[in-house]
Amino acid sequence: MTDAFDGADRIDTDARSYRYYRNAVERHWDPADVDLSQDRVRIAALDDATFDQLKGVLALFGAGEEAVTEDLAPLGVVLSDLNDQLFVTTQLYEEAKHADFFHRYWSTVIGPEEDSRGNTRTNPRDPNWYSDAYVELFERTEAAMHRLLTDDGPEARAEAFCHYHLTIEGILAQTGYYGIQTSFDGSVPGVPELPGLVEGFGNIRADEGRHVGFGMAKLEELVESGAVDPDHITGLTTELAMLTQQAVSDAATENRTGVTSDELTEYAATKHSERMTQILDEDVEIPAVEELVDIGTE
Repeated sequence: MTDAFDGADRIDTDARSYRYYRNAVERHWDPADVDLSQDRVRIAALDDATFDQLKGVLALFGAGEEAVTEDLAPLGVVLSDLNDQLFVTTQLYEEAKHADFFHRYWSTVIGPEEDSRGNTRTNPRDPNWYSDAYVELFERTEAAMHRLLTDDGPEARAEAFCHYHLTIEGILAQTGYYGIQTSFDGSVPGVPELPGLVEGFGNIRADEGRHVGFGMAKLEELVESGAVDPDHITGLTTELAMLTQQAVSDAATENRTGVTSDELTEYAATKHSERMTQILDEDVEIPAVEELVDIGTE
């Protein structure tokens, strides 16, 4: 608190974290503004198996967004740089928006469609939606984030960034976004376009690209400073990537929307390779802020 009164200007407009913060402010979107009316009509064209698969994927995303919203706060507690704090406040806000979008989609589109089909309404928080690998990933992420409150050393921070930003957001979520947007953008024969779902995922994906950029930059700093052993990062992320690929494979079983399980697991493996190259290859830099939206939509 005393730093706020020392006469120094603590906001650095050239800092990467500050620019991420400004990018978030300038690209604001409201989940309530996404038009879901066409989705409500077109979703009736899905056969029962594909409809059930879509529900399963949305349940995973909704639970995941709620989990990361709950688990981000420890990072905000331990970061001392004001520019980092400015960004983390936008990330926490955006994670809350993502959870809100999935809640709204389930309430506005999924639930009414279940009524139309004469089905009993399902609960997106039913544990039956979640595979063992998925649950383990989020439990490990929660533990890594909350460890910061008792151990804020470089290794603990690196592990938090590896779990949260690199793996959950940078690999698992990005793979899911790719699968949904590819499946329901109108390009798959026999699968209707769901424009509200695609728009919402596009907005969320762009936000997450910004989040990943921040976490990757912090990891790069820790490795370049020598505070963290690169081999530890490699070992941990490889382990997490294998768990992520299992979670992706479990979610993509009997995919009927044009994107195969093999394609999604390969996409996840590619994302892991790209993240590690960004951190450990001295010739590769973390992308600039103005490129973040492109990262989020690749």
